[in-house]
Amino acid sequence: MRFGAADWLWTLWLVPLLAVFLIWVGRRRRRLAARFAETSAWERLTGGEAPRGRWGRGVLLTGALVLLILGIAGPQWGARAVMLKRRGLDIVVALDVSRSMLAGDVKPNRLERAKREIAAILDRLAGDRVGLVVFAGSAFVQCPLTLDASAARLLLDAVDIGSGGRPGTVLDAAITTATEMFSKEEHQFKILILVTDGEGHEGDPLAAAQEAAKQGIRIYTVGVGTPGGEPIPVADEQGQMTGFKKDENGQVILSKLDEVTLQKIALAAEGRYFRAAPGQMELDELFKELSTLEKKEMEGRLFTEFEQRFQYFLVPAFALLVLETAFPFMRRRSGRNTTLTGP
Repeated sequence: MRFGAADWLWTLWLVPLLAVFLIWVGRRRRRLAARFAETSAWERLTGGEAPRGRWGRGVLLTGALVLLILGIAGPQWGARAVMLKRRGLDIVVALDVSRSMLAGDVKPNRLERAKREIAAILDRLAGDRVGLVVFAGSAFVQCPLTLDASAARLLLDAVDIGSGGRPGTVLDAAITTATEMFSKEEHQFKILILVTDGEGHEGDPLAAAQEAAKQGIRIYTVGVGTPGGEPIPVADEQGQMTGFKKDENGQVILSKLDEVTLQKIALAAEGRYFRAAPGQMELDELFKELSTLEKKEMEGRLFTEFEQRFQYFLVPAFALLVLETAFPFMRRRSGRNTTLTGP
């Protein structure tokens, strides 16, 4: 036998405590009664219980408590093998780790805000496989497709500026790398979520998005930043900020959220564009959209399911409580009958 909520077994220490309390109450009651009359006379005068009756009630109450605790602890015996199957989507999240993601127009900065967005996505997944791509001037797989969202979360935490190789922003490489992670045999159930400011991109992301759409991939873009822009901080080797990134003429560069490009990418792959907002309200809309999509059956897992047997303890426990409640009544009736039939 095993217990599903074994922590409740620690409360069994209440049983000896209850027994000691009942013994104390019984002795105190006898001492108080002795001040007025002998025990037998007191019982006849008050119609109360004899000592054996009180002991009987104590045993019933203690037994009920033991059975209640054992029942609440979730006793289980008997098991069967159950195949648990999941239905979900294949979701790849591509995260921009270029230097422009250090801009502070969203707090604490674009990258940290983007990581929080992705962490919230991972927390909401139910039955979906998830993968992670990071990109800057190049793109690579940070986490292959997996059902283990907690493993993807650990790999996400390790991501920082510079994780994507050389400087720059190659949206097309990110889309192509993510596309290669999906099964070529399926033409649906495939989602790419692109989290970026879309700024300073190289290559042809629209062509990459169109090619992804031909393979049944929907692309949802999440823009992090503001259209007004923000300077890109520059730090030294110790991580101390030394100023802001400047152009060839010595002018401070403003990094702006490129919503137009992100909207075009989403439109080319039958997805939608969302801007990261306080409270992550855009994620509600994103998951509402994903919930309408058809899902595939994922690989099954074999689990052992134990039979719950709590009723074998709780039913007798309640029966003992009912019997304990009726015990004084039965004793008084027994006493009356004895008086009527005696000499």
